[in-house]
Amino acid sequence: MTQVRSGFVVLIGRPNTGKSTLLNAVVGSKIAITSDTPQTTRHRLRAVLDREDAQVILVDTPGLHKPHDALGEELNRSALMALNDVDVACMVVDASQPVGKGDEWVARHMAASSARKVLVLTKIDLVGQDEAERQIIRAKRLVEFDDVIALSAVSGFNVDGFVAGMIELLPEGPRYFPRDMETDQPVEVMIAEFVREKVLRSTYDEVPHSVGVVIDDLAYDEERDLTSIYAVVFVERDSQKGIIVGKGGEKIKHIGTEARKDLERLLGGHVFLDLVVKVKRHWRRDASQIRRFGYGEGL
Repeated sequence: MTQVRSGFVVLIGRPNTGKSTLLNAVVGSKIAITSDTPQTTRHRLRAVLDREDAQVILVDTPGLHKPHDALGEELNRSALMALNDVDVACMVVDASQPVGKGDEWVARHMAASSARKVLVLTKIDLVGQDEAERQIIRAKRLVEFDDVIALSAVSGFNVDGFVAGMIELLPEGPRYFPRDMETDQPVEVMIAEFVREKVLRSTYDEVPHSVGVVIDDLAYDEERDLTSIYAVVFVERDSQKGIIVGKGGEKIKHIGTEARKDLERLLGGHVFLDLVVKVKRHWRRDASQIRRFGYGEGL
């Protein structure tokens, strides 16, 4: 078997530091959903960057935070488990936010990992050089890093430098995934996540945290090149259902229209998407329901 530089690189950090945006920028396609809402990422997913000389498997994780319910506890557990059996652990820090106690907590768990450790300072397009350097100094006090990389995943600045740095730290080994495979995410999970992303981007206040999506049915008609998707958007209260449905169903129609664009790109053909909104009270407190949604280690 041909040996290349290969291995697993985990992205770990507080919520909204840009982990998912960085993963998408590295692989060059949308695999992980993104939004300004904390805890957007609920799955630990792998994305594969395959090159002639290397195969880098990036592991995206939920943002580490102080949990307020069973869902939060499960997401933290999933993120911390991702530190096991990886070659490189990247602590992702938002350059535009002060390094604080949340980062200290992340760093303590990082320090216990046997992986090579890299500080990744993201969103440097939002700060000046002096502030970026101050952030790096603060973060380097928390744990001993093997490398420090500053970048902007949105502008693309130094994303190639990040990839080169990861490859340099990886050992020689086999290709762990087929060369044409972009992610290990089941297609049903990706579909549900793309729908949830559009809900997050269309709603505010407490609604985004209360949303879970399940695919009820998925069928492909070869003659019509049409994939029919029937999905259920779950919320915790009737008032949240009303917000998502909107006046005369306008909001849910808009969500479906926006989601269908991503789904047609993902599936490479026409998509019929049927969305239904249902109430499941307090589901974020119910560990069995959380696992049914597949969040954290649910799958």
